[in-house]
Amino acid sequence: MAERRPHIHHILNTSSNLLGFCLLIITSLKISGKSAQTAVDEILMGSLVLFMTSCLLSFLSMRSQKEKSITLMEHLAEYAFVTGLISLFVVVLIIAFTKEIFLS
Repeated sequence: MAERRPHIHHILNTSSNLLGFCLLIITSLKISGKSAQTAVDEILMGSLVLFMTSCLLSFLSMRSQKEKSITLMEHLAEYAFVTGLISLFVVVLIIAFTKEIFLS
C-alpha cells in the first residue's frame, strides 16, 4: 500500500472551511446587492471551485489504493489549495482597498 502523507487530511479540512467562507461572502454580496460593483464575486467563484477541487482530490486520495493515483491526487489537491488561497488573498485586498463596496 502507498505511503500517505499525513497533511492531506489538513488540506481537506481547511479547504472545506474556506469553501464555506467563500459561499458566505458570495451570499452576503448577492443579498446586499453589491456583487455587480466589483469583480469580487467572480474571483470568489474561482476560489470556490479551487477549494472544492482540493476537497474532492484530497478525499479521493485518502480512499484510493493505487500509489500513483494517490501521489497525483495529493499533488493536484495541494496546487488547487494554494491557488485558491492566493485568489482569496486577492479578494481580501480588493475588499480592503475598495471602501465604496460597503459604504453605499
